[in-house]
Amino acid sequence: MSKFKIDLKLVTDIALFVGASISAYYMMNHLLSQEGPAAKSSDTKKKANASLQRLKQLNPDLKLDLNDYENAVLASVVTPFEIDVKFNDIGGLETIIDELRESILYPLTVPELFTHSSLLQAPKGVLLYGPPGCGKTMLAKALAKESGANFISIRMSSIMDKWYGESNKMVDAIFSLAEKLQPCIIFIDEIDSFLRERQSMDHEVTAMLKAEFMTLWDGLTSSGRILVLGATNRPNDIDSAFMRRMPKRFSVSLPNIEQRTRILKILLKDSELDKREFDLDKLVYQTDGLSGSDLKELCRDAAMNSMREYIKYNFKNGKKITEGDIQVRPLKNSDFVSTLNNTIKSTSTSGFLEPSALG
Repeated sequence: MSKFKIDLKLVTDIALFVGASISAYYMMNHLLSQEGPAAKSSDTKKKANASLQRLKQLNPDLKLDLNDYENAVLASVVTPFEIDVKFNDIGGLETIIDELRESILYPLTVPELFTHSSLLQAPKGVLLYGPPGCGKTMLAKALAKESGANFISIRMSSIMDKWYGESNKMVDAIFSLAEKLQPCIIFIDEIDSFLRERQSMDHEVTAMLKAEFMTLWDGLTSSGRILVLGATNRPNDIDSAFMRRMPKRFSVSLPNIEQRTRILKILLKDSELDKREFDLDKLVYQTDGLSGSDLKELCRDAAMNSMREYIKYNFKNGKKITEGDIQVRPLKNSDFVSTLNNTIKSTSTSGFLEPSALG
């Protein structure tokens, strides 16, 4: 008989403790390896690496020492050479474009002209506001393109993190990366969802995030070439403290007759128009109340009407068509009318209010 008496309860307790410890270890190791900016999705990592390569191609001497958070933000960086929108591609907003050139573009591109007076320095914040589909995002991209500035497009989903303090570090990374990549535009679409009016019921993390953003925004040097550019269709929801940090505000509203004429001319410049059965003035009159994006979709659908006819006629017998045989008829007003009858305006000004607090 064995001299040792085995305590089965003790052995069981030890086995359970060891098993639980091992499980906890692997669970925590898994969580820590999957969370945080250093372990973003493979898609985000690929985008960040691609952005870094493009930046180095444009500036071979560029040396960036980035932390994990800045690398995460890097996936949202677009270089000016990747943007295919210029001011000349935007119709009907010439007045706003001229003001953007004078107050934003020139100080970013030729800063030495504006250093002798603090009154001439570029603002640190600009707001584009107006109904949806009227060209706010296009203006933001064109501004980055024309100024040669790197473009950081920020979304709430890329900032918010369930781990305490991580969101603040992401905000820090946005501004520190912009500092390293200047000239740089930090673009926040639907800025009202991020910087809305602060309330006592705000979550502690949200309040800290807004305070951190404001502190970093205020810390931008006047000699730096960094701009915070916001776009919204709900300007009255933006916190007044943040509104004061965007002294330049541009209303981008629905196009009037003259603006619709210029927009349609740009959209149809590459299309063949029927000399007898196409009347631009008539089309301009019929499109009252449509936004710029509505007009673009209208022209696309009209072009598809003509193409649809060609496909239906030529492919019904399985006939093979070579590129040299393609002859699509010119566009007529009837192509647009048939589409207009089924068009629902994407924009309504009834729910849009001009900003009342401009403090």
